[in-house]
Amino acid sequence: MTISAPALSTRQAALPVLVALSVTHLLNDMIQSLIPAIYPIIKDAYGLDFVQIGLITLTFQISASLLQPVVGMYTDKHPMPYSMVVGMGFTLAGLLGLAHAGSYGFLLVSAACVGIGSSIFHPEATRMARNASGGRHGFAQGIFQVGGQAGGALGPLLAAFIIVPRGQESLGWFSGAALVAMVLMVWTAGRYAPFAPRRLAKGQVGHAAEAPAPITAGAVGAIVVLIILLFSKSAYSSSFTSFYTFYLMGKFDVSVQFSQVMLFLFLVSSAAGALGGGMLGDRIGRNRIIWFSILGALPFTLALPYADLFWTGVLTVIINLIMSSAFAAILIYAIELLPGRIGLVGGFFYGLSFGLGGIAAAILGQAADQYGIETVYRICSFLPAIGLLAYFLPRLRSA
Repeated sequence: MTISAPALSTRQAALPVLVALSVTHLLNDMIQSLIPAIYPIIKDAYGLDFVQIGLITLTFQISASLLQPVVGMYTDKHPMPYSMVVGMGFTLAGLLGLAHAGSYGFLLVSAACVGIGSSIFHPEATRMARNASGGRHGFAQGIFQVGGQAGGALGPLLAAFIIVPRGQESLGWFSGAALVAMVLMVWTAGRYAPFAPRRLAKGQVGHAAEAPAPITAGAVGAIVVLIILLFSKSAYSSSFTSFYTFYLMGKFDVSVQFSQVMLFLFLVSSAAGALGGGMLGDRIGRNRIIWFSILGALPFTLALPYADLFWTGVLTVIINLIMSSAFAAILIYAIELLPGRIGLVGGFFYGLSFGLGGIAAAILGQAADQYGIETVYRICSFLPAIGLLAYFLPRLRSA
């Protein structure tokens, strides 16, 4: 089956805007990544079990996921570039709350604030990146994703060398990063104005907004397949962001700091995978990238639970290099299926990524308490096999 997609624009990409968006994405996701990075600290400090750890992830990711489609749907009709500053304000409040939380309940509320900040940031930033792409949508989304993936990778490293030695309250030191992000967001919103699409009067020349097209049955079926594929990626990634440090400490008897460095290596490989996947998607098509990015990781995920410490590190980097190219390809594919709904699609798929990851974290936490953390990784090793469903995705052609 083939579905029409809008033809690519030939405008020049606004590289300064894309780089600025990438840096703000880095700062935003760096702060978010500090939540799972402090799990080994708060688990002992608050006497938490794996289920409670999973519930913190669930709270953060559900609060991020539920609001994102709503924010995206509203900003499709009423673009609000400066709303990102408000979102970062919520993130700052959550960060300070996590630093000084005196109870498990306050940890959950603070994690929810960080999630709300993310729900405001991602839909609008996704639209800005696409409109500033000059038609190179994979390249633009790749640059944007590099920032997010690099920021997510910095969290465990910062935890290993700053938060673990100095304690939970040192989280408050990173409030400066949130303030820098706010300043950069104001600058980006001001520079973005010439690239923002707008409705044009008859005969007027300029950059017209893309009108929403009717949603076909074929597009709905393709979106369902994309959601299932995203679940396989999010569930597998969640097993690492929430429990990888415990897996390494339990199986190989390594220190907390060493396990955080290993988690950093896993996450930093996402940056290269995201950029490479976005750029290759512009050249060879989203379908091929989606096939490779999920199903291609299967041989390595199946080998991981039986590897020694050295090969565990090697395999986790290879797995994430392959799988990290999936999200940009899935997101752009969905935007091309549903033209004129960039904010809605961006919010929906970012929200799904957080929400599905949060649900998976809670389920995997229960399984880890009941059957052991190593069993969890044996079960998760089969998740990339769901990538076979990419066979049912229609090919896109320019309309």
